[in-house]
Amino acid sequence: MTKMVIGYTSGVYDLFHIGHLNLLKNAKGLCDKLIVGVSTDKLVEYKHKHPVIPFKERIEIVRSCKFVDAAIPQEELDKYKMWEKLHFDVLFVGDDWYNSPSWKEMEGKFSRVGVRVVYFPYTKGTSSTLLNETLTKLRNI
Repeated sequence: MTKMVIGYTSGVYDLFHIGHLNLLKNAKGLCDKLIVGVSTDKLVEYKHKHPVIPFKERIEIVRSCKFVDAAIPQEELDKYKMWEKLHFDVLFVGDDWYNSPSWKEMEGKFSRVGVRVVYFPYTKGTSSTLLNETLTKLRNI
């Protein structure tokens, strides 16, 4: 009997778009069970940002995606702390983190506990920030 592979990814998932969908679809294709952390409104504020869609709605949108087996609140940035709770086997992150000093250290921690880190390409041409900026410009015309 083969062991079930548990995957984990997290994000804000504000103004849900095709990049989010592609990430979740690709992640689900590489694991048996996909758990998704959705950043709480308080966590998003650390970047001095405010999500357009409230947390309760964002988590429900993610939870309703057919590729997601469970959606849970992501209350802190430290993904290793989340691993201590969930013991996932694979962590999926955007390639915008690849080779950054903080992620080099994080990769080492995950490597020591047997977690594989998989980087997915950032979706070119779309992001919640870009969508929000476009909507703001349209409203001010």
